[in-house]
Amino acid sequence: MSNFSYFKITKSKKIRYLKNSKKKGTYIVFLHGFMSDLEGKKPRTFLNFSKKNNLGFLALEYSGHGKSSGKFIDGNISKWSKETSVLINKIVRKNKIILIGSSMGAWIAVNQILKFKKQIKGFMGIGSAPDFLENLMWKKFSKKMKKEIIKNGMLNLKHGEYEYPITLKLIKDGKKNKILNKKIHYDLKIVMVHGSKDTSVPVIYSRKMLKIFKSNEKKLVIIKNGNHSLSSPKSLNILKKELCSFIS
Repeated sequence: MSNFSYFKITKSKKIRYLKNSKKKGTYIVFLHGFMSDLEGKKPRTFLNFSKKNNLGFLALEYSGHGKSSGKFIDGNISKWSKETSVLINKIVRKNKIILIGSSMGAWIAVNQILKFKKQIKGFMGIGSAPDFLENLMWKKFSKKMKKEIIKNGMLNLKHGEYEYPITLKLIKDGKKNKILNKKIHYDLKIVMVHGSKDTSVPVIYSRKMLKIFKSNEKKLVIIKNGNHSLSSPKSLNILKKELCSFIS
């Protein structure tokens, strides 16, 4: 995918991002998942959607992800949320925002809602994974796994064909960033989309996410036979259809 730019956050750290600039009007801000990047189908789909509908667009790769600098094992929810906020300030500025968070991106999106309250028009979660470091990792680790991560500071976690280097620092930072105990009273449009065959994050996490928001306009869309990534043509069409409801 072309049009990538880099933003220097510090002298040694640069973040790769994708944008469609607009001086005025609403921006779609897409936040990808854990150990993901912007090479997949969803960022391209949402960028094209933004161009077609005359909207601004921003998507970034957190440090240690994709082509952004830094090591994955040095990152955590606090750091990745802060980098997202810096890019929103730089690219989106004061424009209104529709947030799209995929998996971990939905957790990072909630941190942006708390920071940019007045700018946020709506939020769409895709296979949302709030507080997953505690609930889907730490609590499910065996005693042996917990011992290893405490002793070595890191554990290589196998999940399907992937291996994730999970640090103790990441787990501890996740505890500090928990959001499922929050109550958010801004009146936003909230849509959670989840695949019925998601083997990574159970649908209950999208339901839990909806409970955080005391908004009048919220709904859950379950895609039959959909997986965690929801990148099939059918799933992408449903996501686009839901996005249309934010701008109509």
